Amino acid sequence: MLGLGLIGGSLVRAAAAAGRRVWGATTSAEDARAARAEGYDVVASTEEAVARAGVEDALVVLAVPLPAVEPVLREIASVAPECRLTDVVSVKEPVADAVRRLLPRARYVGGHPMAGTSASGWAAGDAALFRDAAWVVTAEVTESDEEDDEDEAGAEGDPGLWAEVARLALDCGARVVPATPAEHDAAVARVSHLPHVLAAVLAAVGADGGPLALSLGAGSFRDGTRVMGTRPELVRAMCEGNRWALLDAVDDALGRLGAARGALASTGSLAATVAAGHAARRSWERLRSADAGSRVRVNSHDLRCLVELGRHGGRVVALDDDEAVVALPE
Repeated sequence: MLGLGLIGGSLVRAAAAAGRRVWGATTSAEDARAARAEGYDVVASTEEAVARAGVEDALVVLAVPLPAVEPVLREIASVAPECRLTDVVSVKEPVADAVRRLLPRARYVGGHPMAGTSASGWAAGDAALFRDAAWVVTAEVTESDEEDDEDEAGAEGDPGLWAEVARLALDCGARVVPATPAEHDAAVARVSHLPHVLAAVLAAVGADGGPLALSLGAGSFRDGTRVMGTRPELVRAMCEGNRWALLDAVDDALGRLGAARGALASTGSLAATVAAGHAARRSWERLRSADAGSRVRVNSHDLRCLVELGRHGGRVVALDDDEAVVALPE
């Protein structure tokens, strides 16, 4: 585990609790001391951790903010250029591009657990953080793959490593969502990165109302601005690293806000805006219950089929040998 902050530290705890042997490295002396004090195996440097992984044929997990990805990949390349690698970074296309450039011989499958809190550092970690969370495990699917029914895998990539990364996520209590890197980035721009931008705006608008407005802030203001408790540099790295997909989401939000303002100014009604939001929230709630739906088995080497199931809200809930058990929404 390279990085022992909230996500990396939680993953170390969860993997160890699942019976996996795990060790880590971090540039934070404070996090390293705290992890060692709890009995976890923390080595002195990235190079040492990765060299040990190469000798033991272990999976290397990159758990650093996006701006640190390329420097860490260069360190990995110096000691284990053909390692097996995944990550838990919040955007996928920039990481995949960096791996292709800096570690072209590595076996790489991207990952992103959709879990977190506004806190950071080792002390914020929790072995239960990923329980029942969606954890994206990526597969590259090209247009020719989608049109070629004779392609057994149906996707570029490494089905064996995909299954290994999926098993790690399942061991940590998550539910695996197969997706392409591009589709992942477009989706999280709308449900993760845009909410951070809107939370920043909401917090600032509330503060513009002065002490009285802030003193009256209750549940909706608290919940709507919760993520602004996160360190600003982490929010910026996440959102700015996905700026093109985020721009599309911001444009969509601005269009809807403009329509709401126009309706409020002309007719005094927010009926259309509120109804659309209520329906969208109900759709999210129904998809959250996907595990209660029907289940299908898919060969885990058929990455194209798995990605298609992910597009329809399916989640991998188990891996039996080379078969993925996928729960679909009702």
